[in-house]
Amino acid sequence: MNRVVINTSPLLALMAGCGSLDLLRDLYDEVLVPPEVCEEIKVGGTTGFGADVFDRATWLRRWPQRIEPSALLRNALDRGEAAVIQLALDEGVSRVCIDEPVGRRLARLSGLTVTGSIGVLLRARREGKLVSVRQAIERMRARGIWLSETVVAFALRETGEE
Repeated sequence: MNRVVINTSPLLALMAGCGSLDLLRDLYDEVLVPPEVCEEIKVGGTTGFGADVFDRATWLRRWPQRIEPSALLRNALDRGEAAVIQLALDEGVSRVCIDEPVGRRLARLSGLTVTGSIGVLLRARREGKLVSVRQAIERMRARGIWLSETVVAFALRETGEE
């Protein structure tokens, strides 16, 4: 089964870039969201961006109980990232979707496969489910999603959109 546990940042980035989370449903059999991530999305900062899109994605598997991360994860990461990695380990899910470098590093050290919002876009493009990575990136940036120039250049090179 093609499963992923996803963190807050990629959810918000994909909502900003694509206007929905449908790409995740198209690419994965199951997308698990820990309650800590659900709470971060619901808070939504000052704008509340994304909460409505998240609520409409009823196919997401919202984990019912709080996650108790290991001491290492709890001390090194924020609540959402720690919960994503711990849930993946607890449930035998081999892939996580995390954008932050420290979270990605700890996920790999934990034996997990890591993707992020740009990785999701690239896979969607390869599978013919997304027309333009460039447009999605532009929409992400317009919404204040920070992406490194290196990652953007790589993504555009991979898709021939540079």
